[in-house]
Amino acid sequence: MGVSVSASTAIIVAGLFFAFTTFYPVAANGLDRVSDAQHGVNERALERQNTDFSVTNATYDTATSTLTVNATNEGSIGLVAADATLVVGNEYVDVGGANASTTVDGDADTALWLGDETLTIEVAQGDTTTTIGEGTRVVLVVESGVRDAATVTEVSA
Repeated sequence: MGVSVSASTAIIVAGLFFAFTTFYPVAANGLDRVSDAQHGVNERALERQNTDFSVTNATYDTATSTLTVNATNEGSIGLVAADATLVVGNEYVDVGGANASTTVDGDADTALWLGDETLTIEVAQGDTTTTIGEGTRVVLVVESGVRDAATVTEVSA
């Protein structure tokens, strides 16, 4: 073997070493990202599994033109009241916004909705474009995507 064969072999080995040192960090970072994403999916699935609540009633007071929705947290996960979404007759109402007021077991200063506590949401008729009345469907959706629905009943004070 001559010098040219040995030099060619050395160049090929150096090229393979350079290719491996470039490929390994890319592969390791890709594997880390896939593992992190899979962990996030599993965490969200566990949160959905531990989330349970029910809309106990939805009433519309004709005297005050106010919709009141009561929901009880029956799960083991604490929920944030302001992160919930209320759909009234196919219209989105931001529970954490100016169009609705919330109380948790009568306390308007807390946003944390823990297990066995009741969330009360009040929405004035003037804050929605939907005409609220007997038979209007309301759907409450929490942060993890779990939802429950009820039908509005009218009351007069």
